[in-house]
Amino acid sequence: MRKALLALWILLPVGGWAYHEGPGQDRLRLDAVDGLVATAHAAAIAGDHATAAGKYDEALAKLPSGNDPIARAMRLERAKAWMQSEKLPDARADLERLVGELEKDGTDATMLAGARRSLANARYYFTWLMRLEGLPRETWEPEIDGSRQLYRLLAEASAGGDDQKALRRSEQDLEAAILLERLALSDLQGLPLPSQ
Repeated sequence: MRKALLALWILLPVGGWAYHEGPGQDRLRLDAVDGLVATAHAAAIAGDHATAAGKYDEALAKLPSGNDPIARAMRLERAKAWMQSEKLPDARADLERLVGELEKDGTDATMLAGARRSLANARYYFTWLMRLEGLPRETWEPEIDGSRQLYRLLAEASAGGDDQKALRRSEQDLEAAILLERLALSDLQGLPLPSQ
């Protein structure tokens, strides 16, 4: 009995070292990622969206594989920061991919709704900018149609729930998308740029 306990006592540091070199490294990376995400979140709240996006990029690079739900949540937040820091085309493209992944996966309805709302917003702002640049209707119309369809999908999904605030917001967003499509360019140029 003593020999078994002595052998166990001697092997205990070996087991600790093996854990540290194996799964422990993933835990250390997750701790580093957590710090970066906290910094990114604080920067976003302070209005420094470029720094927030950079910190989300760093966190995504350090995130161990096999953490898809965490990576998707960070990609969504990074896209929101990109939309506020003059990287609207990048945000729109990444949101398209993210929505496709979430629709295919079908496990997180709340994140899918958030990604759809962000994609609809990105398409809405993209349309606004294309119209201000004087691009022809054939160029910007698919963008506003996509935005309107996503807003309508979100409004229909909210109509079946108890969250009246989300329903009103979705209906207002849908109305804004319809108005943007119908506004004359001269009227649009007189309006301030929208913000989130």
